[in-house]
Amino acid sequence: MSDKRDKQRTRKRIALEFGPGGTAARKAFSEDLSPLGMFIKTANVSNPNTVLRIELQHNDQLISLDARVMWAKRVPQNLFHLAKKGGMGVRIIRFHSGHEQYLDLCAHPFV
Repeated sequence: MSDKRDKQRTRKRIALEFGPGGTAARKAFSEDLSPLGMFIKTANVSNPNTVLRIELQHNDQLISLDARVMWAKRVPQNLFHLAKKGGMGVRIIRFHSGHEQYLDLCAHPFV
C-alpha cells in the first residue's frame, strides 16, 4: 500500500496548548508539522471530528488556530513513553493569528 500522507512533513518538537471548545487548557508537544496539519503527542487525546483550539509560540509570537482531530491513538498513561505514536493527527481548519509564522516553521526544519 502506498503512503498517502503529505510528503512535506517537518519533524518539530514544539510545546503547545490545546483544548476543545475554544479553550487551550492541556499541554503537549508537536511531533511533526505540515502546512495542512500536525501530529500532537499526548496521552489526553480527543475523539475524531472534535474541533480543538491550538496555541503555540514561535519567536515570541502567538500562533493560534483551530484544527479538527482526524485520528487518535489512545495509549495508557503508564506506557505512554514507550509507545511510538500515542496522540492524534489534526487537520488545520482556520488560523486566528500567526499564519505566516506557522508556514515558516513548516518550511524551515531547523528554525
